[in-house]
Amino acid sequence: MSAAGELAIDVSGVTKRFGALTAVNGIDLQVGRGEIYGFLGPNGSGKTTFIRMLCGLLTPDAGSGTCLGHDFLTGQSVIKREVGYMTQRFSYYEDLSIRENLDFIARIYGVPDRAGAVRRSLERLGLGNRSQQLAGELSGGWKQRLALAACLIHSPRLLLLDEPTAGVDPKARRGFWDEIHQLADEGITVLVTTHYMDEAERCHRIACLAYGNILVRGTVAEVVASANLATWSVTGPELVRLAGALRGRPGVGQVVPFGNTLHVTGRDFASLEATIAGLRSPAHEWRRITPGLEDVFIGLMDQAKDNFD
Repeated sequence: MSAAGELAIDVSGVTKRFGALTAVNGIDLQVGRGEIYGFLGPNGSGKTTFIRMLCGLLTPDAGSGTCLGHDFLTGQSVIKREVGYMTQRFSYYEDLSIRENLDFIARIYGVPDRAGAVRRSLERLGLGNRSQQLAGELSGGWKQRLALAACLIHSPRLLLLDEPTAGVDPKARRGFWDEIHQLADEGITVLVTTHYMDEAERCHRIACLAYGNILVRGTVAEVVASANLATWSVTGPELVRLAGALRGRPGVGQVVPFGNTLHVTGRDFASLEATIAGLRSPAHEWRRITPGLEDVFIGLMDQAKDNFD
């Protein structure tokens, strides 16, 4: 991760409207060189819109700052050449081989020694043995590797990854994140959107977005601590019935099943403990636990104001 003050992204007041809808509402963001920064939020929260503005595919309605040292508004053509953007959907030619796809992307960027760049990209992502395979024949995990290889072919300084592991199996996801951390160690900055809590926890810092607004930001530990939640784990029989009895009671913010347990969470500690005391029975075991990122995220989403209102 970069030293303090060495920022790859330094923007403020970034805003995008589509008619009456404000999709991104005055977002400020600072991301250091070599940092992995996660955007965590539901569909429609503004994550993709923000990324598209950063790489010059959308023009913001307001905002200022720099990306990779270039003016965020006037330097878009330069920024595009120094950014690798991985979209949510696989966007390469399915009737071309892996090697042909990479060669095509390298040609678009005018990469010197195109053949060498393609070879190095194939080797880095473990694609060498499959280089002649058609992209349309690849599984989700191998398509993801091709997409990342294509993003890296022109040696970008910033990667913008939009839900890059959606629909990918756990083993492929883990391998992908190992590669992302290696790239960050080499000084490449990564801004990644995700729905997965375990992926958010692998970022250096995160921001939780809803309806175009950043609700909280920081390390995962800082985000969890700032939520000021009390969470109890309860095990025992008839948990569905117990969950129904808890919902709507004083102090109870969330009741969420986690396997064979319930997580019961709230911000009014005294009211929550009074409610729990009234429902305790020898059949159930109650334990106070540290809230997880998912507990915090769900609580934030419950409080967020819909931008269609």
